[in-house]
Amino acid sequence: MFGLVDCNNFYASCERVFRPELEGRPVVVLSNNDGCVIARSQEAKVLGVRMGEPYFKVRELMERHGVVVCSSNYELYGDMSRRVMWCLSQVAPAVEVYSIDEAFLDLAGMAQHCALERKRYRDLTDWAGEVRGTVQQRTGIPVCVGVAPTKTLAKLANRLAKIAKLANSGPGVLVLSDEAQRREALAQVAVGDVWGVGSRSAAKLAAVGIRTAGELAGVGDAWARKNLGGVVGARLLHELRGFPCAGVAVEDEARKSLACTRSFGQPLTELADMAGAVASHAARAGEKLRRQGLEARLLTVFVETSKYAGLPPPYSFSAQLTLPVATDDTLTLVRAAQCGLERLWRPGRRYVKAGVVLDGLERAGADQQALLFAEVARSPERSKLMRAMDALNERYGTGTVKVGAAVARPGQREAWAMRRDVRSPAFTTKWGELWGLRC
Repeated sequence: MFGLVDCNNFYASCERVFRPELEGRPVVVLSNNDGCVIARSQEAKVLGVRMGEPYFKVRELMERHGVVVCSSNYELYGDMSRRVMWCLSQVAPAVEVYSIDEAFLDLAGMAQHCALERKRYRDLTDWAGEVRGTVQQRTGIPVCVGVAPTKTLAKLANRLAKIAKLANSGPGVLVLSDEAQRREALAQVAVGDVWGVGSRSAAKLAAVGIRTAGELAGVGDAWARKNLGGVVGARLLHELRGFPCAGVAVEDEARKSLACTRSFGQPLTELADMAGAVASHAARAGEKLRRQGLEARLLTVFVETSKYAGLPPPYSFSAQLTLPVATDDTLTLVRAAQCGLERLWRPGRRYVKAGVVLDGLERAGADQQALLFAEVARSPERSKLMRAMDALNERYGTGTVKVGAAVARPGQREAWAMRRDVRSPAFTTKWGELWGLRC
């Protein structure tokens, strides 16, 4: 059996955890530079605020209805996500973090465990209900839980649990443990809402009269292979029929790549400002590498100009550098990134975005040292410096200690910083912004 735990309206829920006055009020969260709506509370959805809607288009509507608008606070959301995932890791044998607000649980043996622990759990539904309550109690984040024999069915069960919860006709938990429950659930879900069925496939299926997940599960394997992407389509059918084709994927191998990118709050025209932005991204990438125990061999820098500036394409430019040895050293990465930027920089252009992408990732310490480049190999002193910098930033908040190239000129704001005019405090990641209580 598999479980799928999904946080409800996650970004909006994170805002409410530390601002209880927002409970019951419509809340939306905006994208980078306060551009578009990327999260909505249920109250905002009822008002007709659509996902991805540009803020300037719905600003009047939101002001009229008293919608609370929040700039994206990814530091807070990332930390709250880690807390939720930690809670889940305590109640399941294995957890696959599928996204910032979703995780699959491997429930192998949980049915027997529930049977043995009768005083505590009557069945999987009772267990899933306790998981839901525990996450909300420990983090303040409301979740729904779907449990089924396959990951696709668990996703479907979660969807139905969420719908029932919104209608006040369910506890936010649904377990599909037998064939009758599975058939009933499949009949309630539109084929376009099945995990793995895209809009084009949904239109193709509707054209031949297949409108529900139940009807899709009843087609032949040969038809699915021909019309739904070959083996992928056949696996989807098997999953809908209750036969698992994929298990929980625990991240125990090195990632293939890592990226840090941002759009700017205003176009950049000065090399010094762009160098600061690139240095900031490279430093952040180095921090992520060390946190995950990885090192990188390839570094790519890219910059973008606006597509609406009246200039002919291309709008994106990149430079890739091969590092002499795999490294997680921030200073080495920043130096390489700025070398790449020097190749790309063209005076007189207005740049709106930049980023650093790291490839050729491998476990730290696994690289073979290069004899001709011993001077750039990581030294014990440099490793100690990186650990000290990470420790200070973890204790006192991200950005407490920075490389000099990523620091704005005295008395000036970082020109490359995102526009986040209504960002909530970093309640859990910066000492100066911790939530305070008065006795």
